[in-house]
Amino acid sequence: MHQVTLLPGDGIGPEVTAAARAIVDACGVAVAWDVQRAGLAAQDAGLPPLGPAVFDSIGRTGLALKGPTGTPFGTPYRIEVAAHRAKPVAEPRVYPSVAIALRKEFDLYINVRPVRSLPGVAARYRDVDLIIFRENSEDLYLGRERMVDADTAEAVKTITRGATERAARFACETMQRQGRKKLAIGHKSNVLKLTDGLFLNSARAIAEQYPQIETRDRVIDALCMELVLAPERYDCLLLANLYGDIVSDLCAGLVGGLGMAPGANIGEKYAIFEAVHGTAPDIAGRDIANPVAMLLSATALLRHVGEFGAAGRIERALFDVLERRDRLTPDLGGSGGTRAMTQAIIDALGAD
Repeated sequence: MHQVTLLPGDGIGPEVTAAARAIVDACGVAVAWDVQRAGLAAQDAGLPPLGPAVFDSIGRTGLALKGPTGTPFGTPYRIEVAAHRAKPVAEPRVYPSVAIALRKEFDLYINVRPVRSLPGVAARYRDVDLIIFRENSEDLYLGRERMVDADTAEAVKTITRGATERAARFACETMQRQGRKKLAIGHKSNVLKLTDGLFLNSARAIAEQYPQIETRDRVIDALCMELVLAPERYDCLLLANLYGDIVSDLCAGLVGGLGMAPGANIGEKYAIFEAVHGTAPDIAGRDIANPVAMLLSATALLRHVGEFGAAGRIERALFDVLERRDRLTPDLGGSGGTRAMTQAIIDALGAD
């Protein structure tokens, strides 16, 4: 029996996490789901956006499947994290979002974003199959910002050798296990010579320990252009936090959009799997949200705990539904809804 924390999140989050849960349960894997509230929905219920119960749950299970959580744009937003069982602290810490708070508190130092062409999905490219490894713990996402004066805002970019080295080692070890051969390190060290220079040189030093992997570096703007021109030429990318966030969304656009993009945040002891799309409040509650990204995140979770057969069965059922265009959601060109597409995948599972 696998213990998994389930964070439905905000907007369409409850709908797509319910879909993923139903399909995982239907595939026969024994999962005990511990449902916890987080994000704006928790606040609306009079709870902290990220309270002790969430940390207690993940601290116990070590695993979470997370729906999207809302964060207001362009206005100050503070999430205070008090002492919790997983990692006690003397004073509350403050973060700009639920996602960043979870990554920091559970030391989820690497973000893994597979990007691949899916059968039956309209996209500009047909042969994309790459993985983006994004260093997850530092860079501008530490949120160290201040107003210098009324007209000047300032942010601090932090890169460390240790954080870069462990991200690079994770990438190379994962590539070695999966038989992948080419790694591109993205950077802007032609301008940011100290921060991006340290990232590039530290990542290179680790990659040199894996001679079976062909490693090269690409300036980040040139990399983006090449991904748009010929993404099939790339195998794996290693990027600092901000670049990784931007490029992984760019790559999702190559294969049909954020609705097709799963994600994982992984550390030494804990792992959180989540779809990378937003809360889409405009379609929340309308039964038209695309569950694919969340479902693929769930299959990544299953593989993480060794349930390779179940993950493969779910993906085959999903691909069958996509190819047959059976009860797809409107964004995929169908006339079905979230629940109907979920049932189509469960039906395909039964026929496998």
